[in-house]
Amino acid sequence: MPSPARPQDEAGPPATRTYTPPAPLHLGLTLAPLRRGPADPTFRTTPDGAVWRASRTPQGPATLRLTERSGTVRAQAWGPGADWFLDHLPALLGEADDPSLFAPRHRLLAESARRRVGLRLTRTGLVLENLIPSILEQKITTDEAYRAWRLLLHRHGEPAPGPAGGQDLRMRVMPDARAWTLIPSWEWHRAGVDNKRASTIIRAARVAPRMEEAARMEPPAARARLELVAGIGPWTSAETIQRTNGAPDEVTTGDLHLPHTVGHALAGNRDATDEEMLELLAPYAGQRHRAARLILLSGAAPARRQPKMRRVDIAQW
Repeated sequence: MPSPARPQDEAGPPATRTYTPPAPLHLGLTLAPLRRGPADPTFRTTPDGAVWRASRTPQGPATLRLTERSGTVRAQAWGPGADWFLDHLPALLGEADDPSLFAPRHRLLAESARRRVGLRLTRTGLVLENLIPSILEQKITTDEAYRAWRLLLHRHGEPAPGPAGGQDLRMRVMPDARAWTLIPSWEWHRAGVDNKRASTIIRAARVAPRMEEAARMEPPAARARLELVAGIGPWTSAETIQRTNGAPDEVTTGDLHLPHTVGHALAGNRDATDEEMLELLAPYAGQRHRAARLILLSGAAPARRQPKMRRVDIAQW
């Protein structure tokens, strides 16, 4: 395939590419893990069925618009990073992922996989844009984390290139690594981010090139690289590498709900621990993250027996 044409300028015609996946593809299912809440300024879906993403690529900010018809994906991209986005389109849409390696051993998983044949594990190749929101999600409610991500990007990010940055979509590109380190303490506080998480993000941003190298490593080594930064543990590294490296076996541990959901779905044990969850997922070695994702998509979660995590808005302190 010839190289996609570079747009003359960010407001002009987009660079384009068409891509026909080797197997059925569901855009929404595949890219859903990249969306941090319904109002994520880096991710939009529109009534025409298009999926929009705004990212900071190694070549600069870029906006990507994807549509699918008759098994072919049409991509349009704007901004300095447009070519990078289009070059990495197959990886983003899970070309390297092989769902045929997954052999269901439970009826629930077999049915969930059958109903979601277009699910692929995305590989963004962009570490910081996945690592930072994962750090924000540490030990707080998802709504609080989504709010923090949204406020920080609207305050310190920049409008997405092309039409996505306009009033209709109001998409934003996250700050670059240096800009993250320069956010003053009161801005973190205003977004509801405590000093521990803010400090972890700043430490990661200061070694951003080393963090980005993890996208080219094997998942275990990639997670070890991220965990060299104080404040990044197994939960955060797994949540990041699942997205950046398309890692089918990197199951999340240390989660408040996942062990209970997996235990309930596979063994009727709604009080399962991480250790019991990993034992239940052992038959899916090599595909444990996919198994957990399919369980979550099945909706087989236990009824809640305890109050939700208390929301603590430090911005009001």
